[in-house]
Amino acid sequence: MHESRVKVLGHPLHQMLIPLPFGLLCMSGIFDAIHLWTGAGRWAVIAYYMIVSGMLSGIVAAVPGFLDWLSIPRNTRAWRIGALHAAGNELVLIGYGLSWMMRMPSVDQPWGWAIAVSYGSLAIAACTGWLGGELVDRLGVGVDPGAHLNAPNSLSGPATVV
Repeated sequence: MHESRVKVLGHPLHQMLIPLPFGLLCMSGIFDAIHLWTGAGRWAVIAYYMIVSGMLSGIVAAVPGFLDWLSIPRNTRAWRIGALHAAGNELVLIGYGLSWMMRMPSVDQPWGWAIAVSYGSLAIAACTGWLGGELVDRLGVGVDPGAHLNAPNSLSGPATVV
């Protein structure tokens, strides 16, 4: 196991932050779908702001993730998967940034390509999310070395290795 270097109250900060950008970007896709189905511009406007919020929170979540990745020993599978996870998430942010800019001329009636770029970025985000799960669940990155089914509360001090 490889313990996270950036923690808050005993838990890895990156793992606490990533649900927000992922959820916001997923919701932008749902609101885009509602817009496409109904033609109502308000749903596209909501998607637009979900994208902005998802990108900003994604940048914030990337900082502790990058710091944790720097502490993983090179020449390990975890380091390579972490690099792929990070590079993929950069593509996600670039794709959503492109979609966001393409929407600016008419936020309530976005161009079809803007929505397509968002859905492509969401597909990449699903893959990078899987890679993040691989890092934690399979490779033990960000897991407390004393983790076990009866470990004490993270606020009570370090867990003892069983």
